[in-house]
Amino acid sequence: MAYTEDHIALAAEYALGTLDADERAQVETMMAVDEAFAAIVQAWSFRLGGLNQMVGSIEPRPIVWENIRAEIARTAQAQQPPALAEASPPPPPAPELPAAEAAQPATETAPTPAGSQAEAAPPEMPRPEPDTLADVAPQFIPQVHAPDLAVARAPQAAVVDDGNVIRLEGRIRRWRSIASVAGALAAALLVTLSLQIFLPDALPNGLRPAPRIQTVEVKAPAAPLAASAQYVALLQGQAGGPAFILTVDGATRNFTVRKVGATPEPGKSFELWLISDKLPRPRSLGVIGSGDFTARPLLASYDAEIVNGATYAVTVEQAGGSPDGRPTSAPVFSGKLIETVPPSQPQAPAKN
Repeated sequence: MAYTEDHIALAAEYALGTLDADERAQVETMMAVDEAFAAIVQAWSFRLGGLNQMVGSIEPRPIVWENIRAEIARTAQAQQPPALAEASPPPPPAPELPAAEAAQPATETAPTPAGSQAEAAPPEMPRPEPDTLADVAPQFIPQVHAPDLAVARAPQAAVVDDGNVIRLEGRIRRWRSIASVAGALAAALLVTLSLQIFLPDALPNGLRPAPRIQTVEVKAPAAPLAASAQYVALLQGQAGGPAFILTVDGATRNFTVRKVGATPEPGKSFELWLISDKLPRPRSLGVIGSGDFTARPLLASYDAEIVNGATYAVTVEQAGGSPDGRPTSAPVFSGKLIETVPPSQPQAPAKN
């Protein structure tokens, strides 16, 4: 299942502990039914677990617990059902008639002689006191009138859908949470890297960098040419006969080539080459002259290790040598230097 950024943000906030009760219940439900999502939450918990190792426990202030208790009590009181409405008051009692009016029916029903009825004066009606008001229950009479034209013609207010606003606020809160988590991770990584570089002993064993072991191979240099030693190389071909004798002075590194049995072909020249695995290609030491001896100081520009371990070869080139500084044919004579004259040793003083 592909998870969106909102799912990943929910997992990170759940591991960080910044969700409310409803969102935590939603995440726990998703973890119960989706093992992959539970693995994402566990991965975030593992990443953010390093923060707990770097921060010590802090005891909250007493006022924090008091505020929590007050909020719990207020929430419990708000969740209680409202009390039943008080019983409506009883209807007002019927108005009492005056005593004279109450006694009047009895007087009218009583039998009287005919003569007395003629002589009796008509009874006087009692007058209500001016300050006495009848106890009559008030009645609401709705007032009916024509509608106000200004109110009737007023346009109705448009209904605003706040759904998009609410969703946008949720996304902003998600992104702020993601930014907070990313900032916390970046700060933790920066602190961890700084401690690994400068104070590795201050970190737990699991976060300390592994010691680096570097193996360095040191090659012992070849023995340099002794200052007063003499070296010689016998340059010969496959037939076995010597063709040239190369002599090198250990002090000046000048060399001399003595022609022994080699004869150049007409229109050709012998050229001397220095071949070493320290160099990318053979280096020319010049054309061997037509005389019996050819001396040159070209070896002074090479290291003693190269001069001592190189192979010296002779090729047949066109008259005047190779045109491009590279041998154009295979070597016909070759050899290596050997020490012929040991360096002079200081004499010990004579004992008396």
